Amino acid sequence: MIKVAFYDTKPYDRQSFERFGTTRGVQFKYLEAKLCEDTAELARGCDAVCVFVNDTVNAAVIDRLYALGVRLIALRSAGYNNVDVQHAFGKIHVVHVPAYSPYAVAEHAMALLLTSVRRIHKAYNRTREFNFSLNGLTGFDFHGKTAGVIGTGKIGRIFIDICRGFGMNVIAYDPFPVPDSGIEYVEPDELYSRSDIISLHCPLTGSTRHMIGAEAISKMKKGVVIVNTSRGALIDAEALLDGIKARKIGAACLDVYEEEADVFFEDRSGHILDDELLSRLISMPNVIVTSHQAFLTEEALGNIAETTVNNILSCFENDGACDNELCYRCGSIEKCKKSRKEKCF
Repeated sequence: MIKVAFYDTKPYDRQSFERFGTTRGVQFKYLEAKLCEDTAELARGCDAVCVFVNDTVNAAVIDRLYALGVRLIALRSAGYNNVDVQHAFGKIHVVHVPAYSPYAVAEHAMALLLTSVRRIHKAYNRTREFNFSLNGLTGFDFHGKTAGVIGTGKIGRIFIDICRGFGMNVIAYDPFPVPDSGIEYVEPDELYSRSDIISLHCPLTGSTRHMIGAEAISKMKKGVVIVNTSRGALIDAEALLDGIKARKIGAACLDVYEEEADVFFEDRSGHILDDELLSRLISMPNVIVTSHQAFLTEEALGNIAETTVNNILSCFENDGACDNELCYRCGSIEKCKKSRKEKCF
């Protein structure tokens, strides 16, 4: 039986993981606490830890887990910016779920966009109070508008297909363009200046952190709508707020936020929110915030659980490589993923 400390457990996690894990020899120890230096000790006696996007897996945490005998960090997410993969090399294997339901995230991005542009959230609140006025609910057609998509992985390409279904023109930026995709690739500055809507679908790296900042916003069209369902730190939230207040940004649709770790996924309705910047963003009439909800579909939860369990079994029972292992042997995580034919170490 492989024992796994499952951090930051939510009720919707258990059902899928029990279904795929228990019958295959994986025993989960469900913990409500997030993984950090103070909670690493809870993994004592476990072979692996299962973590999510707001768990902290820095060098100190990795060293503590390694000392406790933990040999695998299993991310139940695609992003891994919260894990020091370089420091883990040679100590603890790291695996992730590269694709669980790209449709879920792309569809949520479009749902946010439709809600914002057509003022659905405002109309919903009005009609519940029997206010059937249309004043202030004017939106705009998507047909003929230009959508700029940053990042053309699976999610980005599905979002592009959805945009095209609305009759939108699509341009995109990606440092690694998809060949023969029929996508019009442009440089970031051109994307900023031409786009009526900008949607982010790229990973958080050193080069993409705060890529949407004051300089980028200054190059955008007046009234641009920004959508982010990827990672919060892709956007400089202070610059975003300044752009909204200056009427440069027409609307912002955010499923992620840079400092979300202590707020998202929790019920804070009975408390004063200490994050003043987030409070100010939420108070803006043209900002919609959902709490990292884009992945949350039945299909995605099932795929996440199944892939995570397969990753765990592969690492402990398979002498070969786990296809979803992240490592730093080549000095580049993505390079390793493409070239490695065996376990990272």
